[in-house]
Amino acid sequence: MEFSLMSNLGTVLVCILSFLAAAFSSAGGVGGGSLYVPILNIVSGLSLKTATSFSIFMVTGGTLSNVLYTLILRSRREPGGQPLIDYDIAMVSQPCLLLGVSVGIICNVMFPEWLITVLFAVFLASATFKTYGTGMKRWRAETASVRRILEGGSAVDDGADQALLGQKGEDGRRRQWVDLVVLVTIWLCFFVIHLFIGGDGAKGVFDIKPCGVTYWFVTVAQIPIAVAFTACIVHQKRKTHIQSSQESDQAISVKNKVESLPVYVFPVAALLTGVMSGLFGIGGGLLLNPVLLQIGVPPKTASSTTMFMVLFCASMSMVQFIILGVDGIVIPLVYAFTCFVASIVGLVVIERAIRKSGRVSLIVFVVAAILALSVVVIACSGAVRVWVQYTSGQYMGFKMPC
Repeated sequence: MEFSLMSNLGTVLVCILSFLAAAFSSAGGVGGGSLYVPILNIVSGLSLKTATSFSIFMVTGGTLSNVLYTLILRSRREPGGQPLIDYDIAMVSQPCLLLGVSVGIICNVMFPEWLITVLFAVFLASATFKTYGTGMKRWRAETASVRRILEGGSAVDDGADQALLGQKGEDGRRRQWVDLVVLVTIWLCFFVIHLFIGGDGAKGVFDIKPCGVTYWFVTVAQIPIAVAFTACIVHQKRKTHIQSSQESDQAISVKNKVESLPVYVFPVAALLTGVMSGLFGIGGGLLLNPVLLQIGVPPKTASSTTMFMVLFCASMSMVQFIILGVDGIVIPLVYAFTCFVASIVGLVVIERAIRKSGRVSLIVFVVAAILALSVVVIACSGAVRVWVQYTSGQYMGFKMPC
């Protein structure tokens, strides 16, 4: 009876902490996996592997509500009905992001725990300072804009909060549906591959021998698939952009440094982000959002597009867990629903704060705060695990992938 009571209290505490973490993460446009795993591991006492699988459900729940809220409500409130999710970035980046996750998972198996912890802490610390610097630049720009308005001038509309590609009217909506179909197709291709080879210690549905010829053939097949999808998408987008620019100047991407970047920047950034995501064992939002901000993507667009892309990655893992089997499916679904509700709360709060203050840079500061918190949480929990391995005499060197 006492054990059951403690178990229920632990579940309630996890729900409360997860609610706060999901609301905070959604406001910043990140998945929150780096916060969910320590909560489940420390508060619930779940093993690291189980906590990771449960966090996938929670990330999926949070990102799903974020994307639905953005598509249904947030985009309608934007000036001119501009979509917050940049489908061009999502389509060009998604194949390489999924490929990078697969590569990162293999590296995660091979690298020792201490090296992963050090690399993760260093990367997050660097991303924290850079993201904070980006936020301060936007804050100063917003302050200057407000000062010009108070002095009787006009604010310079640099399109900072619009999507990178204006898509208006019926033609824009049709393109978005086409883009969505392509993204689902990419998702299905990689999902089938993961069902073949399995993952996270679970065998695939066809019981392929790990590290056998068939296993590596299917695994390596992800490379040409990702390259082919990316090449086709880039080619099609170039044609579409040329046609759009001939029809109207309003359809050209906003005038900032993003439009001058080579087209391969987003696939390469997505590939590296995916590798780090798989290596560190978390969702890509915490890594992808700072990367997009550093490239020059506006905060609203960066957070919405990041959550949209993370939804595809997290849902793939979640469905795979369900098909291959996960113990106690009810509990992670409860946690996922908690994050679903909390994500909407976080979005509503941050939007009200932005409307009241007139500062979109608040999103950037939230991202920086989550990064800083993640540095502390992951560095401390990782240090504890490494110390346990060291004192127990476990092998702490590099391992083979199988």
